[in-house]
Amino acid sequence: MIKVGIVGATGYTGVELLRLLAGHPQARVTVITSRGEQGKPVADLYPNLRGIVDLTFSDPDLDTLGACDVVFFATPHGVAQSMVADILALGVKVIDLSADFRIRDADLWEQWYGQPHSARGLISQAVYGLPEFNRKDIKSASLIACPGCYPTSVQLGFLPLIEAGCIDLEDLIANSASGVSGAGRQASVANLHTEVSDSFKAYAVSGHRHHPEIVQGLGDMASGKSVGLTFVPHLLPINRGIHTTLYANLTDLSVDVQALFEERYKDEPFVDVLPAGRYPETRSVRGSNYCRIAVQRPQGGKKVVVLVVEDNLTKGASGQGIQCMNIMFGFPESAGLTAAALLP
Repeated sequence: MIKVGIVGATGYTGVELLRLLAGHPQARVTVITSRGEQGKPVADLYPNLRGIVDLTFSDPDLDTLGACDVVFFATPHGVAQSMVADILALGVKVIDLSADFRIRDADLWEQWYGQPHSARGLISQAVYGLPEFNRKDIKSASLIACPGCYPTSVQLGFLPLIEAGCIDLEDLIANSASGVSGAGRQASVANLHTEVSDSFKAYAVSGHRHHPEIVQGLGDMASGKSVGLTFVPHLLPINRGIHTTLYANLTDLSVDVQALFEERYKDEPFVDVLPAGRYPETRSVRGSNYCRIAVQRPQGGKKVVVLVVEDNLTKGASGQGIQCMNIMFGFPESAGLTAAALLP
């Protein structure tokens, strides 16, 4: 049984970590920190955990966190940078759910996140936590940069096509729509129920900070080749879930795209390729760590369309972090993550 600490557990990704880890057979959460909620029982903030998580929020303390085997950071971007080096020095593994170590170019990170990067020396140590592509490196890592929710759906959708070398890498399009929880738990007029309900909109079309992370990941999949991506995020009037529609031009019209996806993901525990002609729905993954994918060739032409759904808080964040933890500690990869999606 390993000891787990969570820094910044008051947001949606933090409570998702708690919910999932509460049922993990080989991990136990021993410390949860929050400066703002210090001294308050977790169940007071999240009543769904009453009787399940008997912990109280505490101030982040290096000695307490140093007694853990692994520490998750579920904090706003920029926070983990100030603590990760000290925690790693104690021999504790770190899984960061923020974007602090995802982008390898620190100058580019500062450009997109609008703040200085105070832990540049750790960026090269971080392993990008996408198990379906990076499993070997995750196994031996001490610091995991957990992928963003949008980047997970886009990269998993394009991965088989890129590895097969059968699409034009310079003209990729990703239209992604996320539930409101993707914006976090902070107060915002734009995220009020009356502002979001019965509406659907695009945003950040001129540039979204997940774009460089996605392009970097797709470039790694393409062995360093240049990738041209148009990424357009949208806001869905739902609590949780992502639906991503990807478009690419085939350079090899003889490829059987259905068979390609089925073969690539046949041994992946959390990627489900749907039968030909089926369409994935966000409700089919709500609260689960599964990513469901369908692939189509409209009118049998050169355009391939990939449909991807995931829960932005689970496979897009906390569940994926636990999947990485399982790999790092040699646990069954699906430990604590096999719950079915919530329906209705």
